[in-house]
Amino acid sequence: MENFYELIGTYYNHFIFLFAGSLMLWYLIISLISIREILLYKRKNSFIDLKKLLSSPYTPPISIVAPAYNEGSTIINSVHSLLSLQYPRFEVIIINDGSTDNTLRKMIKEFSLVKVDYAYNEQVVTQPVRGFYKSTNPAYGKLLIIDKENGKSKADASNAGVNAASYPYFVCTDVDCVIDNQALLLLVKPFLDEEKRVIANGAIIRIANGCEVEQGFMVDIKAPKNFLTSVQEIEYLRSYLLGRMAWSKLNGLIIVSGGIGLFDREVAIAAGGYDPKSFGEDMEITVRMRKHMHKIGQKYMVKYIPESLCWTEVPPNLDIFMKQRVRWAKGLVQTLFKHRNMWLNRKYGRMGMVSFPYWILYEWLAPLIELIGILSYIYLIITGKLNFEYSLILLGFVFSFSVMITTISILWEEYTNQVYKSKREVFKLLMVIFLEPILFHPIVVYASIKGNISLLFGMKNQWGNMGRMGTDDDDDQIKEAPASIQQTETILKAS
Repeated sequence: MENFYELIGTYYNHFIFLFAGSLMLWYLIISLISIREILLYKRKNSFIDLKKLLSSPYTPPISIVAPAYNEGSTIINSVHSLLSLQYPRFEVIIINDGSTDNTLRKMIKEFSLVKVDYAYNEQVVTQPVRGFYKSTNPAYGKLLIIDKENGKSKADASNAGVNAASYPYFVCTDVDCVIDNQALLLLVKPFLDEEKRVIANGAIIRIANGCEVEQGFMVDIKAPKNFLTSVQEIEYLRSYLLGRMAWSKLNGLIIVSGGIGLFDREVAIAAGGYDPKSFGEDMEITVRMRKHMHKIGQKYMVKYIPESLCWTEVPPNLDIFMKQRVRWAKGLVQTLFKHRNMWLNRKYGRMGMVSFPYWILYEWLAPLIELIGILSYIYLIITGKLNFEYSLILLGFVFSFSVMITTISILWEEYTNQVYKSKREVFKLLMVIFLEPILFHPIVVYASIKGNISLLFGMKNQWGNMGRMGTDDDDDQIKEAPASIQQTETILKAS
């Protein structure tokens, strides 16, 4: 029996070596593809004049869909920021998803809103809509506010916005995100340039923690100040810059981040819209849109551009971080199993044959494999059978590779975009790299495993509190929304 356990241990060590080696090889391949594609993108777009898109009558109009739940502390600055984006024709749709704070009341006061009749076509079923609000001020003519009953998810609120959208393309974002002024112009370009139909396009999301933001506008970009937010910054850079650009080239991208993404509204609705029961609605709708295109037999692309167009606050403490990552893990597993008929299915092309196997093996199963590896190492240490020399070489190899890939992503971002004004900001991030595998990665693994376990117990989907810092001072609780101009004026005078 002892020989049997030793044999199992030997084979498992070989498996871990092959698994780690294949993962690092894949990272190296997609990193090289990403670097090449970024260079080609920069070269192609270096002579592009965005003013032509801004003035062209052929630039397609866009609807901006932004769900809001208890965002009273930031909502006014966020809406002003969205209304100020550079684009020839667009609308801003804010969905108040049954907020229990002063979110709706503050918008009514700030933008002189009144309740209006609206031709609402519920192509995707949502929780009941209570009313639509437009401004009596022509300066806010692009703004539409939807007040609806709480759907317990961003997905349900987003679907209401997609239903109400007037234009063929929509951007789905969060009201707390800070979006670059030229974001819409850059996001729409692939829809105009590619021969195949582009159904979605995403961009780099950066960390707003530590940056200077005034009235919804980015004033100064700085590196996050504490370890947890700093390590999330380098994680985002590695994922977006050296990962998704390669998947875009391979046309195997199966997620467009919920922070900012431009979607083909017709395809999104035909695919059924966002799934309110999903824990990862941004990934799930991308997969379902792709699945729909294969079903109707139409060639398509899901694109990604290496531009920093969106800044968002990330969890500032461990408690909120764990809630977020558990939710992400649940969303991943949920999506993979919901669409398991696509696994290794040639009918779905590279998505079925390449993307899904990668996400199953290296995203879903990797934390579970790591856990088994840790437990086996503990057993070997206790029984005195651990080959320390072999283990140290393997761990050193993995650690060095992790540091190398992350260093490349940070330096490459600085070389191509030069977001940070000071080299000191870059140096601060580089120092965090050496601590990430030791202090941060085990937490991510734990959160992933916890997400898998909690999904088995059927935990419900709901809006989460990210503990964001607000800028507005009015703490009054929400009151009943006005149904006419007279009621609006009464509230304004009372204020």
